[in-house]
Amino acid sequence: MNYDLKKLYRTAFWLSFIGLFAFIFHFGFTQTTLAQQIIDGFYFVVITFGLIATFARYFENHSLLHRKVAVFDIISVVYTLYIFYMYLFVGEAFKTDLILVNPIWVVLAVILTFIREYSELKLNLNRTYFNPAQIFILSFLTIIFIGSLLLMLPNATHNGISFVNALFTSTSAVCVTGLVVVDTGTYFTHFGQAIILFLIQIGGLGILTFASYFSYFFKGGSTYENQLTLSEMTNAQKIGDVFSTLKNIIVITAIVELSAAILIFFTLDHSLMTKFSEKAFFSIFHSISAFCNAGFSTLSNSVYETGFRFNYPLQLILIATFVLGGLGFPIVVNIISLAKHKFMNFFRFNSKEKTYKPWVLNINSRITLITTLTLTAVAFILFFILEYNNTLAEHSLFGKIVHALFGAATPRTAGFNSVDMNALAFPTIMITFLLMWIGASPASTGGGIKTSTFAIATLNILSLAKGKQRIEVYRREIADISVKRAFATISLSLIVIGTGIVLITFFDPEKGLLNIAFESFSAYSTVGLSLGITGSLSTASKLIVIAIMIVGRVSMLSIIVAVFRKIKHKNYRYPSEEITIN
Repeated sequence: MNYDLKKLYRTAFWLSFIGLFAFIFHFGFTQTTLAQQIIDGFYFVVITFGLIATFARYFENHSLLHRKVAVFDIISVVYTLYIFYMYLFVGEAFKTDLILVNPIWVVLAVILTFIREYSELKLNLNRTYFNPAQIFILSFLTIIFIGSLLLMLPNATHNGISFVNALFTSTSAVCVTGLVVVDTGTYFTHFGQAIILFLIQIGGLGILTFASYFSYFFKGGSTYENQLTLSEMTNAQKIGDVFSTLKNIIVITAIVELSAAILIFFTLDHSLMTKFSEKAFFSIFHSISAFCNAGFSTLSNSVYETGFRFNYPLQLILIATFVLGGLGFPIVVNIISLAKHKFMNFFRFNSKEKTYKPWVLNINSRITLITTLTLTAVAFILFFILEYNNTLAEHSLFGKIVHALFGAATPRTAGFNSVDMNALAFPTIMITFLLMWIGASPASTGGGIKTSTFAIATLNILSLAKGKQRIEVYRREIADISVKRAFATISLSLIVIGTGIVLITFFDPEKGLLNIAFESFSAYSTVGLSLGITGSLSTASKLIVIAIMIVGRVSMLSIIVAVFRKIKHKNYRYPSEEITIN
């Protein structure tokens, strides 16, 4: 590579990187006229260098024209040139134009420039210094810390926020929990809410998912070491499937969130929200929050808010969105493959043309779907019966069914509440405990011990009761390592939750054991439901809940793997002994 071109690319990257800080300074602080003019001028310097670097890249390497990245670059260049045209040639004559009155469009050009230049860097997930578990955990801790600083910017809140509360909110957003110490809708400005939304999206999918895939997309390849590391983080079955897995994650997320946002938009009552921008932001916020199972809402009482609790279409859309997010990306992809297979066979009228594929729906998908449907169905029936004349009394029969379904699905890490949580019957709260603890499915945006873990534990009990030495299901035997991981996950979850309950009880004994236990289960399983004590917790208790949320999101098993060095496998085995259990 020509030295001058390398210098140009490096300059474009660092200018775009500084441009992000200019964007934060621009919206995070109140600006004087002179400061605003300097920032605006710097934005155009950034996108100018970005254009030059893009043209130079294609001039240097003509093969880029045959890659998919060319489409992104063409759109970015056209968009940037349009911005220049509007500012330089249209100017004051069209002062009412959306592009001219809203600087966010210029900032978007800066962000696109940063993404393009960053993706050209060599992303090296070095396994020499950090193992995949350590990289995964460090990425979360870094985003949490940065998010807490962003939330402390003057323009992010109306009256300022303490570091502990900012750290709590950032952790809750990144860990897609939904527990809040301050009201999201009234305490934070639109800029602050946008930061929370960004943290939810990054936390739900993982910063490494975006960084790694964009790097691969723009450069057309990746190192074997990066693929090996990412395969362990994404649970890809083959190293070669890593980037197709990342692509599926990003594409599914974009399609579901966009579809949900559009549907939510059309369910909103015009009398409650008159402005298009207000309705659009509400729709996008709740769509992303639902799919990522975050549970954050700009409504003070979540979906239970007056004017929204009887909006049954909105609640059905939210249910579908957070259930899809909680199923897990591999399961969704597998369901799509099954649907595609059935669809193709349906239109093949000749039986000879029809194809037969055994196990289109793999063992993971079968176990997860059956466990999810069973838990949801049982919880729905119990919620409907227990709350029929209690929290569901004000609704019609259809409304009762919708709210019962909402109440059955939301504890499994979604975190939205459509009823008054403090008015729930005691048996309902106990059922909610169990649902929160089990949580969502593996490789999803949700938390908990996971449905597969609960299923393996249940199947193990049944196998022992039948006198079997192996766990067998669907003519398959569950691997011993899966059984070991399942019971390690269960044991560690109870240790972490139990420790959290003891510590919070020590610092805030007046909160009551039931409330504290509910808070701890909700934090560990990244649910976000609460019986109303989160905001009044002491600083020490808030820090404990923060720790529980982080451990629950990255999993205690990952933390232990990150701490302990793996031993080399030895070619020997000791004599086995049975230990007395009961």
